[in-house]
Amino acid sequence: MTVARETEVTLAVGQQKDLPAVPPQAGGAPDREMHAIVEIGVSSHGGAGPATGHAPGSGPALAEVLIVDTSRSMLHPPAKLRAAKDATVAAVRMLPEGTAFAVLSGRFDATLVHPGPGSPVPAVAGPAEREAAERAVRILDADGGTAIGTWLDLARRLLREQPAPVKHVLLLTDGRNEHDHRAAMSLETALDACEGRFVCDAWGIGDDWDAELLLRITRRLHGRAGAVREEAELPAVYEELISGLLGTAVPELRIRLTPTPGTVVRRVTQVVPSEQELPAVTAGAGGRGAEYVTRAWGDEVRHFQVVLAADPTGREIGEDLQLAAVDVVVPDLGRPVRLPAPQPILVRWTDNPLDASRQHPGVRRHELYQRASAAVAEAYRAWLRGPDGRAAANRALARALALAAELGDTQLLGALRRIEDGPGTDRVRAGLKDVDWQHLILSSAMTTPPEPAPAQAPSAAPPGTGAAPPPGAAAPAPAGADALAECPDCKWLGPADSVYCGGDCGRLLRGPSA
Repeated sequence: MTVARETEVTLAVGQQKDLPAVPPQAGGAPDREMHAIVEIGVSSHGGAGPATGHAPGSGPALAEVLIVDTSRSMLHPPAKLRAAKDATVAAVRMLPEGTAFAVLSGRFDATLVHPGPGSPVPAVAGPAEREAAERAVRILDADGGTAIGTWLDLARRLLREQPAPVKHVLLLTDGRNEHDHRAAMSLETALDACEGRFVCDAWGIGDDWDAELLLRITRRLHGRAGAVREEAELPAVYEELISGLLGTAVPELRIRLTPTPGTVVRRVTQVVPSEQELPAVTAGAGGRGAEYVTRAWGDEVRHFQVVLAADPTGREIGEDLQLAAVDVVVPDLGRPVRLPAPQPILVRWTDNPLDASRQHPGVRRHELYQRASAAVAEAYRAWLRGPDGRAAANRALARALALAAELGDTQLLGALRRIEDGPGTDRVRAGLKDVDWQHLILSSAMTTPPEPAPAQAPSAAPPGTGAAPPPGAAAPAPAGADALAECPDCKWLGPADSVYCGGDCGRLLRGPSA
């Protein structure tokens, strides 16, 4: 007997509910912003084999377009083009029977390598089509320039009529979008046309790719940006990516926000595992409020920051009031899906400035990541100035290292130490290449959730608190958490354990140079 595979979706809201009810200064807006962290998890149970995200017998779950940069620079060194061919072939071989797929060659324009120029639809995976695609990939040569907008637009047209619930593009480039002005479609126009149509992962290879370009593409198209340090690593990376796509548990998940009267949704941003702004769409099936679309979920947990605005005028002080309801909407997958109950986002208006100054740990963590990423960008810009920017680059690197340590992010710390001139020096290492910085910029864009609080020994824990808090709940406040730190420059008030000022000046508050 076959056991039906069941998918479970979990939802938790973490927030610090207190907001100041004190009237603003003259001319200021009366609204206050509530920042909440919404934690959503997807997990699959039972059944055999990977989750496929579609109903049995309803067709393949995936439609795939593989884009290979074949600009002239891919021949310098030739190992780049060889690795790109090997990786593309490895990906094609993994596609299940019946999967719609295409391979594109990208230069000044985009050429359909397989199923062949002029074909209006992708090929359908099977032994003959996979072998034909491999032959076509093996004879690829490189010439011309780079105009990525045209590559993405051809992928969009090929995927437009595909019924597969997961439409995915895997893009590889070794350079920068230097010939956008010569292209039939600019990158920005292409991103506008492609947004919401498919998910795109973008990868860099070689020594001259642009991290900001990859992030710009993947943030708009809800994918992942990455790069390999050695060309030979690429086939294994492609196999891992395709395997993850074939294990998709939920092709699309929507976060539905229904605000109460007087509440405005300012923005919804994915903050773990990377930052992505989510545009609002009208709630389906006559629902009130708005929905925010996310795609291609495996068994994983993601965090989202929800920012709501509300006016405290005339509201009760010290009472929990609902600002909005959060719900999760999943399309019919043709198999059991357990959805969570809606959760409220609350506010408690207070006239106590100490209560109003506290932040939820998840909100603060996201702010620390934003500062760390900004510090990396600042260090890179200073490094580009040569000897004149060395001191500024060192200061920005020291700030990024301190923030990564405060976050406890070992991956980011490791990436930062790759460019540091020895442990603890806080100086940029001599002899760096630009590609070293590009890898660091990608690393600083990846985020992690906080480590779960360890269970306390029964003798040290109050009754009933021996376990870690549930997902999304605020961690217990450390000793002295009610104390505040004041920045001597801009007078910002914040938690006493702040390393840097959270105001405009960004001054170091703790440490040897504070």
